[in-house]
Amino acid sequence: MFTGIVEEAGQVLAFEPRQAAWSLAISARVALEDLAEGDSIAVNGCCLTAAQHEGNTLRFDVLEETRRLTNFSALKPGALVNLERSLRFGGKVGGHFVTGHIDTQGTVAVFEGRGKDYYLGVRIPPEWSRYVVHKGSIAIDGISLTIAEVTADTFAVWLIPHTLEVTNLCEKRLGDPVNLEFDLLGKHVEKLLLTRSS
Repeated sequence: MFTGIVEEAGQVLAFEPRQAAWSLAISARVALEDLAEGDSIAVNGCCLTAAQHEGNTLRFDVLEETRRLTNFSALKPGALVNLERSLRFGGKVGGHFVTGHIDTQGTVAVFEGRGKDYYLGVRIPPEWSRYVVHKGSIAIDGISLTIAEVTADTFAVWLIPHTLEVTNLCEKRLGDPVNLEFDLLGKHVEKLLLTRSS
């Protein structure tokens, strides 16, 4: 379980196929503090298990399905990825509950400065639009954000300068894929209502 409050942007060192799985190596600092092999780390919002770490390098095994369903397929050496260690008892919950299980990918449709803030519009597959609620929570590449605007196939969020400084959003361009995780509570409520009505 995560909060969507990104602790740092790590840098991809390598992402390559190996015999058992894809191997993702990332250079990090904060995410390595008190880390043990087997711990969960959210990488661009996707919950991964730390397989190895040495020095400032952290390595994960990535399933082919994970690569296919996330924006990992677009990762190249040098790219920035958002990192968050899992929630600890007694820790702060500054964002919202994020599981690290990506629902789908969206595409950057608008990204521009407006005054001192930045406006990010994301196009989503229409079958997921029912989970997008004005003023609701969403995780974009693992970042907990509040939805400011909703249309039939897009939503938008506002970003403060701090978010751009500590996350990978500073590298995003029009057409780039982003990992999306919709609010868990909304998905549970929907299932309960469907079960109740059938």
